[in-house]
Amino acid sequence: MRKYLHWAIGSLLWLSSTLQAQEKNKKPALPIPQADTVQAKKPVSLAEKVKNCRKTTGLFTLYQDTVTGSVQLYIGKNQLGKEFIYQSFSLNGPNSLFLNQSMHRSNFVFRIDRNFNKLEFTMVNTAFYYDPANPISRTRNVDKPDAVFFSENFSGEDSSGYLINADNLFLSEKMDPVKPASPPSLFGMFSFNLGNLNMAKSKYFQLRSFPRNTDVLVDLAYDNANAFISGGPAVTDPRYVRVRIQHSFIEMPDNDFRPRRDDPRIGFFTQQVTDLTSTSPVPYRDMINRWNLVKKDPSAAVSEPVEPIVFWVENTTPLEYRQTIIDAGLKWNEAFEKAGFRNAIQMKIMPDSADWDPSDLRYNVIRWVASAQPTYGAIGPSFVNPRTGQILGADITVEWATASFAPILDELYNGQSAADQYPLPFTAPRGDGQPETSCSLARDLKAQFLSAQTALEVDDAGPEAIQELHKQFLTYLVMHEMGHTLGLNHNMKSSQMLSPSQVNDRSLTSRIGLMGSVMDYPAVNVALDRSKQGDYYTTKAGPYDLWAIQYGYTPFTPDQEQASLDKLLDRSNDPQLAFGNDGDDMRSPGKGMDPRVNVFDLTNDALSYAEDRFKLINNLMGKLLKKYVKPGQSYAELRARYNYLNAQRNQMIGVVSRYIGGVYIDRSFPEQHAADKPYTPVPLATQKKAMALLSRYAFSPNAFNADTPLFSYLQLQRRGFNQNVAGDDYRITTTMLNNQLAALAHVLNPATLQRITNSRLYGNQYSTADVFDDLLQAIFEADMKGNVNVYRQNLQTRFTEVLASVMDPKTPGYDGVARSAALYTLRKLKGQLATAVSTNEETRAHRANLVFLINNALENK
Repeated sequence: MRKYLHWAIGSLLWLSSTLQAQEKNKKPALPIPQADTVQAKKPVSLAEKVKNCRKTTGLFTLYQDTVTGSVQLYIGKNQLGKEFIYQSFSLNGPNSLFLNQSMHRSNFVFRIDRNFNKLEFTMVNTAFYYDPANPISRTRNVDKPDAVFFSENFSGEDSSGYLINADNLFLSEKMDPVKPASPPSLFGMFSFNLGNLNMAKSKYFQLRSFPRNTDVLVDLAYDNANAFISGGPAVTDPRYVRVRIQHSFIEMPDNDFRPRRDDPRIGFFTQQVTDLTSTSPVPYRDMINRWNLVKKDPSAAVSEPVEPIVFWVENTTPLEYRQTIIDAGLKWNEAFEKAGFRNAIQMKIMPDSADWDPSDLRYNVIRWVASAQPTYGAIGPSFVNPRTGQILGADITVEWATASFAPILDELYNGQSAADQYPLPFTAPRGDGQPETSCSLARDLKAQFLSAQTALEVDDAGPEAIQELHKQFLTYLVMHEMGHTLGLNHNMKSSQMLSPSQVNDRSLTSRIGLMGSVMDYPAVNVALDRSKQGDYYTTKAGPYDLWAIQYGYTPFTPDQEQASLDKLLDRSNDPQLAFGNDGDDMRSPGKGMDPRVNVFDLTNDALSYAEDRFKLINNLMGKLLKKYVKPGQSYAELRARYNYLNAQRNQMIGVVSRYIGGVYIDRSFPEQHAADKPYTPVPLATQKKAMALLSRYAFSPNAFNADTPLFSYLQLQRRGFNQNVAGDDYRITTTMLNNQLAALAHVLNPATLQRITNSRLYGNQYSTADVFDDLLQAIFEADMKGNVNVYRQNLQTRFTEVLASVMDPKTPGYDGVARSAALYTLRKLKGQLATAVSTNEETRAHRANLVFLINNALENK
């Protein structure tokens, strides 16, 4: 015990001495201040945060650091919870990705909310409506999750608002997915690709802010170190590409604008809204896109608007075309007069001294550009308030190469194999790789124009005639694109307004136009008999255009509007007001139903008009050598002119083929008591006439004889090493087979064959078996007692392969009726080949191959 006591006392003495030593070395403690003397750390003021920044004030205030270029965005507290409109535009980028100048891109409503120390930017879903009187409206936010596209801590605050760093908002793809996220069929592994966004190399180009909108223009940098597709001559280096994008924040309009309902009998661009509290079988509250026109004098039948629609012709426009463009735009005023507005459209020239930029969305601009690789030729987009359909601004861009006299010498037919262009089986319509809402009129119209110019030049027409052709062409182009900016979509049925005898009657066309609308894709009107030539294009708003603008823009009081619109719509079955848009058109094989809703046709007897066009093309072929073989130049122009005419032939074949298996559509409502039913099969006689025209001008052994003298001259001009590795001779058989397959791809498409069978149940008299039998005769009968030329060998082989594919159960899309008809036709063909006569080895080899194909198909059945 004593031992442990001594140990404890020793330990206490050691601990005491240690504590005394520590206390001796300890610094004297500072006196504790009283509460009223505490110096709190001051937060950095907003002024301090932006002291090195350039300020841009307007709807939103922007601060850009003058050293780093970084941008901060100031949001007022009174702006929280409010809705704004976002709209983006591409201003400079690769045409092949539709990022070139004046492409209107993302458009949506958004709001900004505070979430603790953050600000959230949320995209608002505007696709649904709820009647507030219905209790179910309490579920308006159920199963519609928010889309928060940006969230950022605020770095500063004052009594009026918040400051956030905006670089991650504007130098990003959060609001506009710039890099296409498209399926491989459009932008696949063998297509030009931007690569990845490099924020470090991206920068601000310009900041603009006005009371009603704020614009941020950025140059987004993309890197693709492994790029192996060049992107074309306009892309300097595919590894490093910059795209200029304009982000626009727009104040939600606060006005008396009333949305106007859409109707299927008339064609406007729309904002689609579904009423989720309705019990209607069609619970749609879709709104048309239109400008906010208000009469200065509401009591007047016709009044000038408070704010007219003003278009500025950009100072890049060639001087010689400016007046034509101005006159074309003003021609729309005739339609607005019908709606009660005088001088609704105003056209002005942008002065060279202008201090505003055409990309400023406060100005509607018609601009003229010269792109390295035009993808559209001309385009007329507008941007809207998604809540109401009010158009807030618009631009029209015209390509120099498209709208000038300049010929386009690139190949319309580049030797693409028929197997690539029309792959077996014929199961899907082909797309052209453009956005759904795009307009390819200018490109197609230019080809039509050059075909007509060729016809005039070959017939030694004077310069006055060609100048008039070009003026009408340019007028039509501008009116069409301006129609889009007024809210109108395409009307591919309007070219059926006049008869073949009427289209060249200028006393009539000067009064009502050549077609019902300028919103169609027409064939250029070149008369087979030049002495009877009328207008080449319609150059005024047609009856449909006047009616559509009247529907869209006539002011009505709320109590009169419904009845007044119904009265206007009651006229929809007037032949001059015929309407059918891109959803109904038949430009692609297997697409659509009504052959009257189509591109590149003309008159209410499109088959007779097409036959005249076939004859005209064949007449012109023999005159091309004399006109376009010129000293001092290569044969490139001859080749291009030939391609334009052959493209016309291809288009006419497409037009004619759509009448086989076609069904006429009438969208009148029951109370209109229309003479036609909603669906009426094309009469048997019309379908048979179409088949006879295809037999004569596409399938017959001598269908392309008029072209023969040209083939040894169709030489592409050498430029560097642009020769085809397989030789630069013209791909004659491929070109002609493509013409023939332009018909077969549609007629033998599973959608067409199924429609033929279905329509048999409500009036169609042309069965699938009958169609196959007529094709068999058209493609084989003429040479069963002799030799087969190379055109027919390719055609017959392809037709046999298609029949084998149709009858194969593994081929998707074809029904039992089509498979039975294909089997029956193949067996019939085999029997005919057994007795066919031939005198040369080539024909014998060809027919032996056909028998092999048939036997193989029948054995695998």
